[in-house]
Amino acid sequence: MIRRAVLVVLGLVWLGPTYLLLVNAARPAASYDPGRAWAPSSDFALFENFARALDSANLTQSLASTALYAVVSPLLGVLIGALAGYTIVVLRLRHGFFWFILIFGGTVFPSQMLLVPLFVGYSDAGLYDSRLGMILVYTAISVPLAAFVLRNFYTGVAFSIFEAARMDGASTWRIFWGIYLPISFSALTAVFILEFTFVWNDLIFGLTLTQTEDVRPVMTAIAGLMTDVYAGTPVPVGLAAGLVVSLPTVVLFLATQRLFARGLSLGSV
Repeated sequence: MIRRAVLVVLGLVWLGPTYLLLVNAARPAASYDPGRAWAPSSDFALFENFARALDSANLTQSLASTALYAVVSPLLGVLIGALAGYTIVVLRLRHGFFWFILIFGGTVFPSQMLLVPLFVGYSDAGLYDSRLGMILVYTAISVPLAAFVLRNFYTGVAFSIFEAARMDGASTWRIFWGIYLPISFSALTAVFILEFTFVWNDLIFGLTLTQTEDVRPVMTAIAGLMTDVYAGTPVPVGLAAGLVVSLPTVVLFLATQRLFARGLSLGSV
């Protein structure tokens, strides 16, 4: 009984910020009062606040760019990661573990360490503030996790499948596309969901590598909107923008949670 009460209290404390977000994002912008932030309003103005945020920060173009980054880059990342895992495990690449460490080792460095060289390199290469540049950096970030999961997955696949396909005359490329890629669909989907969520919610690379409204990710645009709170942007408008923009990742996870859990368990072999 005591344990259950403690868990309930901790759960309420944990959900407190979420409650404040929901209540104040749905509050009319003109009626926001910090002293009454815990009290819900009788008027529901969530979508009105979000529409105002769309106009204030021009979020439509940022949403389109973010959707492009969050779909294309994870897709390329999981494909390249699957190819890396297939080459290292199935094709038994010479010094395969070294190449795997080389691919995955980049994740040990904090993202903040990459910002200055990325900024300088992108500026010199003409990729700064471009959609192509953002797709490239998000793809590079997506590859290590995909390579890690798919390498583990392919380790658990019987090598006799590859040998039988080779005896039937299939090329290594055809075996990858026709056999190994389809059987790893669950693991690929799990990694894609994780990478989609990361790219959609990214702020730091968007702040560093973009500038214009049609290129910058949506979280960067919302961050700019929230910095204008003291300059006249109502708090409910910024909260409504952050809440509505975060919904796609929540919906995606809820819709694919069984496939997500199954893919991660398969990738941990």
